[in-house]
Amino acid sequence: MTGHSDPARFEPVLTRDVHLQDSHTLRTYVKGGGYASLNKILKGGGPDDVTQEIKASNLRGRGGAGFPTGKKWEFVPKDSPKPKYLICNADESEPGTFKDRLIMNKAPHRMLEGMIIASYAIDCHKAFIYIRGEFYKEYKILEGAVGEAYEANLLGENISGSDYHLDVVIHRGAGAYICGEETGLLESLEGKRGWPRIRPPFPAVAGYLACPTVVQNVETLACLPDIIDRGSGWFKSIGPEQGPGPKLFCLSGSVNNPGVYEAPMGVPLSELIYDFGGGIDGGKALKAVLPGGVSSAVLTAEGIEGLNMDFESLAARHTILGSAGIIVMDESVNMVNACLNLARFFAQESCGQCTPCREGTVWLVQILTRLFRGNAQRKDIDLILDVTENIGGLSDLSQGSYGKTLCPFGEAVAWPVRSFVEKFQDEFAATF
Repeated sequence: MTGHSDPARFEPVLTRDVHLQDSHTLRTYVKGGGYASLNKILKGGGPDDVTQEIKASNLRGRGGAGFPTGKKWEFVPKDSPKPKYLICNADESEPGTFKDRLIMNKAPHRMLEGMIIASYAIDCHKAFIYIRGEFYKEYKILEGAVGEAYEANLLGENISGSDYHLDVVIHRGAGAYICGEETGLLESLEGKRGWPRIRPPFPAVAGYLACPTVVQNVETLACLPDIIDRGSGWFKSIGPEQGPGPKLFCLSGSVNNPGVYEAPMGVPLSELIYDFGGGIDGGKALKAVLPGGVSSAVLTAEGIEGLNMDFESLAARHTILGSAGIIVMDESVNMVNACLNLARFFAQESCGQCTPCREGTVWLVQILTRLFRGNAQRKDIDLILDVTENIGGLSDLSQGSYGKTLCPFGEAVAWPVRSFVEKFQDEFAATF
C-alpha cells in the first residue's frame, strides 16, 4: 500500500508501480522507465561520479543502522588487488518488519537495478542476494527477475553494450535472525556458522572471503535508480536533509489498517497510526508503540506526541528508527507479557557466542516469567535492569552505545526490555 504525508508534494517512489499487474516483470518495470538509470551511468560518468552522487544525496541505510551509503562505498579500497563484492541483505527477520518483502514481491527489478548501480560504483563483478530461507516465494520471484535480466543483457558480459560485466548469485539463508547482521551474514555465506565477527576490520576492507565487501539492505538499493535519474538534490528535498528520502513504514499491531506505507522520511508517527493506519483497532486508547521493530525502545502514548519518524527525532526520544517496523499496542495489552514475548524471541535467536547475551537473555525470560505469573519480588525489577546493563549497556542513545557483545544484538535486547520496565513501572510493580 502507498500513501503520503503531504498530498500536494509527495508522490510514492519505491511503491510507485506495485499495484500494476505483473509489476514484478522486466516488461512492466522497463515500461515505467526502469533500467534507464543503469544505462545513464554506463554511458555517462564513471564509478566515482556515481559514488559522489549517492554520497551527496545523504541516503542512509534502511536496514537498521542508518549508516551513510556513499560513505560506506568510499571505504572500499580502490587499490586492492582482491575482487570486490556487493551483497544485498534480504534476510529480513525483525518482528514487525515486512517492507523488503514487498519490494522483492512487487518490484524486484528496482532492487536489482540498484544492485547493478552499486556494484558498478565499487568495481564489483560478482554480487549476491542473501535471502531469508523462509522467503521461498520471494526467492522464486527473484530467480525469475535475475533470469530476465541475463536474457536482456542487463547482467552478464558487456552489459547493455558496455565493457562492464556483473554476475548475481542468489543464496538462501537457513532462517537465523542473527544472519541479518552483516558479519554474521558473511560467515553464513562462506558456509560457516552465522557468528558475527570482531570489528575492525570492517567488511568494506575484509568482508566476504576476506575481500572488500559492501552489504546493503533491499530498500536502500531500491532507492538508487531514482537518485541517479532525478539527482541528489531531488532526494535531499524529501524530509530531513541529514537523513532524507522516501521511506517504507511497516504498521502492525492494534491498528485498523496494518500494512506497508510509503511516506517522506520525517512523517509524524501519529499520522502513520491514525491517518494511514485508520486509528486504533476497536476504538481503544493507544498505550505504547515500538517505532523501529522489537529492537527499539518502546514509547508511551504521550511519548509519540509531536514525534517525526526520522533518525534524529527518534534518537532524541532515546529510541531508534531501526527497520521502521511500527508495532502499535492498545490499552488492553499487558506490558509485562509483551515484554516477556519480546525477551523470548531474543533468547531463542541469540547465537550464543557472547556470554552476556547467551546467558542474560535466558535470565531475562526467567525473571519476566516470574513477574507475569505473579510470583516475583520487588528486587526482580532491579535484577532486570542489572542484567540489561550487563548485556547491552545504557539505553540512552544520546550517551552512545555501550554494548558488551560482539554485535548489536546485545543492545537490541537490552534497550527494549529496559524501556518496558522503566516506562511501565506501575504495571510491573503490580505483579507482586
